[in-house]
Amino acid sequence: MKNVKKQRLHRLGARLGIAGIALAATLGIAACGGDDSDGGGSGGGGSIDLVAYSTPQQAFEDGLIPAFQDTDAGSGVEFSTSFGASGDQRRAVEAGQPADFVDFSLEPDMLSLVDNKLVPEDWNSGPTKGIISSSVVTLSVRPGNPEDIHSFDDLLTKDVEIITPNPATSGGAKWNIMAIYGSQIEAGKSEQEALDAVATVISKTSVLDDSARDSLQTFASGKGDVLIGYENEAIQAKDEGIDLEYVIPDSTIKIENPGAVTTDAQDPDAAKAFLDYILTDQGQGTFADYGYRPVTESVLQQNADKFPEVPGLFTIADFGGWAKVDDEFFDDASGKVTQILRDQGAPLE
Repeated sequence: MKNVKKQRLHRLGARLGIAGIALAATLGIAACGGDDSDGGGSGGGGSIDLVAYSTPQQAFEDGLIPAFQDTDAGSGVEFSTSFGASGDQRRAVEAGQPADFVDFSLEPDMLSLVDNKLVPEDWNSGPTKGIISSSVVTLSVRPGNPEDIHSFDDLLTKDVEIITPNPATSGGAKWNIMAIYGSQIEAGKSEQEALDAVATVISKTSVLDDSARDSLQTFASGKGDVLIGYENEAIQAKDEGIDLEYVIPDSTIKIENPGAVTTDAQDPDAAKAFLDYILTDQGQGTFADYGYRPVTESVLQQNADKFPEVPGLFTIADFGGWAKVDDEFFDDASGKVTQILRDQGAPLE
């Protein structure tokens, strides 16, 4: 099974941190043929270059892609995949990396491709508004939770070493930052107090990795007391035997991950069929199997035991949406969080 071996080597490289910025590992995943299933259509082969942020690698390679290939629509379709930090992946596509289907950590990376005519303007016109998966920001801790960490406030008041990726490169890091910021606003703190909380967390962060996946590996190697990250990453890490526990703060942010077919897709029909499959109940169920909260309410309810309700859940829309937030907090020159990173001597790229 040559292609399976390629997949295993690719995942091993990513798990060991070999996957650098905008890693492009090309995989020829053989078509399996298959029975009738969700996704419809008639398969006629084709190929899809998939470019995505780092965390859903296994969900795609071990779950969604082979399941899609078992449908009529996906029969004979081959894939190449590239995974890395969301911002780096977006820049790679803008620089010419082949991409038929893109999946990013957050909306600004998608909007940048829209601005560059690489993704159609109506990418978010469907019932899920272009979102293909969701999650929440959680806190992963050592077994037994020795530091007794349950909230973002605990990161501020306790003497703990924090691991989180760099918001200058990682979309996941931006979600983490807005979770910290938003938890303070939800508690009635001022905007300045919320920014001070962000600065405190960054000052206690010992490693600002390029991507969320790299931060998970740093934490798994034994560094840090707490890892800020996606719920799905924590669930998947536990399933893989990584020795950690995770807690969902009562006040945290809903993560929404966009996906789209590109304007210059070499096989737009195959790429569109793959997107359609992802949004079926079967596709969303596969995402749930890998720790993502389904964007389809009925599938989310079917997995309610796995994804507890968060009493103080808020969204990026509560702060004006990503177009506003990205400029205000993460602009390369004037962003408030960028300035915090600059003041603390953190890398800005």
